Amino acid sequence: MNELIKIETNENGDARVSGRELHAFLEVETPYHKWFPRMTEYGFTEGEDFNSDKNVRVQHEGNREVSREVIDHMMTLDMAKELCMIQRTERGKQARQYFLSVEKDWNSPAKVMSRALMYAQKQIESLGSTVQVQQQQIAELQPKATYYDLILQCKNAIPISVIAKDYGYSARKMNELLNEYGIQFKQGKNGPWLLYQKYADKGYTNTKTQNFPDKDGDMFARVHMYWTQKGRIFLYGLLKSKNILPTMEREQVEETEES
Repeated sequence: MNELIKIETNENGDARVSGRELHAFLEVETPYHKWFPRMTEYGFTEGEDFNSDKNVRVQHEGNREVSREVIDHMMTLDMAKELCMIQRTERGKQARQYFLSVEKDWNSPAKVMSRALMYAQKQIESLGSTVQVQQQQIAELQPKATYYDLILQCKNAIPISVIAKDYGYSARKMNELLNEYGIQFKQGKNGPWLLYQKYADKGYTNTKTQNFPDKDGDMFARVHMYWTQKGRIFLYGLLKSKNILPTMEREQVEETEES
């Protein structure tokens, strides 16, 4: 089947159509920001039939590239089919027939089973990520405390961005550097940074789980890793062995060499 209009899949495995892509295909002369609100007056409800989606697009103005935030709407196939009927044009009829074919294929036993398997795989990966986070948190709580550790516990743990700043680096560059040196790894594409097992029980880090609302108001959890003062001292020694010094020490060395 030739793809006339792109069909995307949301996190629940449901088919969604971009309002802007449908508007462009239908060749509607009314600007999108006026057309879509008018279409919602036919009884469509946000959160059920469609969701707003903000994204940044690069536009050319003369010789300049300008980034602008635009609002799109991801709608259900049912809403997309109805909008095609409302247009009463040949393009609308063509798009509606296309959506009917997509829907028939979407609901075939093979496609339903394929989506079910993909959803199960995502659940397994999510569970694996949770287990690894819990393993590190358990390891952080189990190290034998020494007097030195007790003193360090009085100091607040800090994010990697603070340590990176001491070296004149960004948090991203510091994270990648520690990954290169075999200290930490990233759990999944958008997951947290975690220490490799050989470092996880040394008291170098604390992990904290914070809850955030998404654009629909649903809560989701995000794990962040913070470095203790003991971990900071460890990183200082590691980086110094690689001839990487904090900005303050590097400036002192440069002043000594100049004198």
